[in-house]
Amino acid sequence: MFHSLDRNQDGHIDVSEIQQSFRALGISISMEQAEKILHSMDRDGTMTIDWQEWRDHFLLHSLENVEDVLYFWKHSTVLDIGECLTVPDEFSKQEKLTGMWWKQLVAGAVAGAVSRTGTAPLDRLKVFMQVHASKTNRLNILGGLQSMVREGGIRSLWRGNGINVLKIAPESAIKFMAYEQIKRAILGQQETLHVQERFVAGSLAGATAQTIIYPMEVLKTRLTLRRTGQYKGLLDCARRILEREGPRAFYRGYLPNVLGIIPYAGIDLAVYETLKNWWLQEYSHNSADPGILVLLACGTISSTCGQIASYPLALVRTRMQAQASIEGAPQLSMLGLLRHILSQEGVRGLYRGIAPNFMKVIPAVSISYVVYENMKQALGVTSR
Repeated sequence: MFHSLDRNQDGHIDVSEIQQSFRALGISISMEQAEKILHSMDRDGTMTIDWQEWRDHFLLHSLENVEDVLYFWKHSTVLDIGECLTVPDEFSKQEKLTGMWWKQLVAGAVAGAVSRTGTAPLDRLKVFMQVHASKTNRLNILGGLQSMVREGGIRSLWRGNGINVLKIAPESAIKFMAYEQIKRAILGQQETLHVQERFVAGSLAGATAQTIIYPMEVLKTRLTLRRTGQYKGLLDCARRILEREGPRAFYRGYLPNVLGIIPYAGIDLAVYETLKNWWLQEYSHNSADPGILVLLACGTISSTCGQIASYPLALVRTRMQAQASIEGAPQLSMLGLLRHILSQEGVRGLYRGIAPNFMKVIPAVSISYVVYENMKQALGVTSR
């Protein structure tokens, strides 16, 4: 590994060689970032690394090679907050050969299931406010919860959670398979993909998964908003929609849902990288690793920013999914619904239900992380 980074074979690795090595992996880092990486290994202050410094660094840190570092940090930030707009995780050849990839997916799916179940009341409240809150009824968080409990009891707070959990596994599997195929198509004769190409591949994989499992999204919204006794279950709900509204009803709100992937994923990734790099430059002078708490904080803030940008589209999607089941509700297109909301409620109307959506982020991230780490241990997934 040392000799592959030592490009001019002079027995020392300098800052420019570190930059070149990252660029070959499709990752662009600044000179300052490369200097911090080098400084964490440089013991004699020469701003170059010889074989002895390289060897001592990895022996003392109990690591075999740089891939172990990447392996640990890559899968330590897989967090499920109940949103469907995240890009898929990526696995190395070694992980695919050893079967470690499916254990990672299972751990992520279980973490997502527990996290979504734990925050389901807030998720249902969000959907309830997206559809029913308006200027006239002034529906707030407490009023929404009381209304749901009065109508169906405490158990009603978990309506729609079953299918929300059920769709995690197929969505993750489809994303993973689509991402691999799209990546292979983009790669062509190249050795590695650049960051922009990975983002495009991830977004396309997310859109592919959403296209296939979208009917489950519509069913989740209808089941979340159902009145007591309205449907006997998932299959009864699907049958009634098919009989009364036809097959097209299962794709109501599809366009704003897919369009929402672009601002969500783009802003999420951009804010995450910006915050992480700012932390490293301001507070981490002796190490290139920000630490797991910093990464979790960056992930929470970036996800929140992504949600703010995509929330109006998410609200329009939910209303389009639900409008056929609400008596007297106008059957509008995406643009028609946007105009209607703006004319009747103003810009604030596009953010109905965003408060409970924010309230669930921190508990969802915390639950997801704890369960994910415990599931990895149970399945024998090591972070080396």
